[in-house]
Amino acid sequence: MLYDITPPLCPGMPVWPGDTPFDAQRTWHITDACPVNVSRLSLSTHTGAHADAPLHYRQDGLPIGEVDLNPYLGPCRVVHCLDAGELITRSQLQARLQGVLPPRILIRSYHRFPLLQWDDDFAAIAGDAIDWLGEQGVRLIGTDTASLDPVHSKTLDAHHAVARHGMSILENLLLDDVPEGAYELIALPLKLMNLDASPVRAVLRTLP
Repeated sequence: MLYDITPPLCPGMPVWPGDTPFDAQRTWHITDACPVNVSRLSLSTHTGAHADAPLHYRQDGLPIGEVDLNPYLGPCRVVHCLDAGELITRSQLQARLQGVLPPRILIRSYHRFPLLQWDDDFAAIAGDAIDWLGEQGVRLIGTDTASLDPVHSKTLDAHHAVARHGMSILENLLLDDVPEGAYELIALPLKLMNLDASPVRAVLRTLP
């Protein structure tokens, strides 16, 4: 079974306050004189489900077009941290993640993902929780929120914990209908050279 965990991209979708709104315009139309439809997109690199590059939060970080693709493809575990509060803590993750961890962990915090409006009060992830995941060998952390860190954070503790452990980040995943458990993750970023992030088409495949 395949779960599409990518929120739909369309005009009017919520974006980070002040970031570029999504827009799509048809520039060519099929007519007697033109055999094809062609469109133009305007969007942020952080639109919808996306991969943050180290360049997003470090001046010397790699751009998304140069990151290793291996973290975005392979075995993962989905864990539910519903009603976790404003900050998902190390102890909360330790209570939900027992045994040997796979290289990829995806965290669901929303009962229902906010497809129609921006949410300032999403659950962030504590920096020491990221440290613990890195110590367990986790190479990618994914979340159904717009950021690992609180919306008004200036220190970006979770992002910098990711950097300490050489991990990768996926954000804005749509995990509403995904049960907890083991899956194969496929969520490759575009090869956008010199940029700080990339939208992804993220899917989970159930394991045999």
